[in-house]
Amino acid sequence: MSPGGPSGDDLLRVLSTLANPHRLRVLAALAAEDDYVSRLARRLGISRPLLQVHLRKLEAAGLVTARTELSDDGKALKYYEVNPFAIELTPRSVEAAVRTLTVPGDETKGSG
Repeated sequence: MSPGGPSGDDLLRVLSTLANPHRLRVLAALAAEDDYVSRLARRLGISRPLLQVHLRKLEAAGLVTARTELSDDGKALKYYEVNPFAIELTPRSVEAAVRTLTVPGDETKGSG
């Protein structure tokens, strides 16, 4: 996200990603501590495949990052951590973000 606030496209991506109770729970759990997929799935009481779908969406939105670590017994564990972020959501910040939205068919606007 840009230093002056998120672009319209970034804001939509983050808000739509967070508009899911499972993803909010995942983000809250990871805010408390980094965790690997199997243990995080057990903590949240959801299946690993479902958790991995939500983690991919959180990662695509830039809200979490994955890293691989080796356990003591040599198993590769994929850990996730929350990326620091802050979004100020006010009428003015929304208005500024809207000015940068990519409109389908309009290649003159956007975050790039």
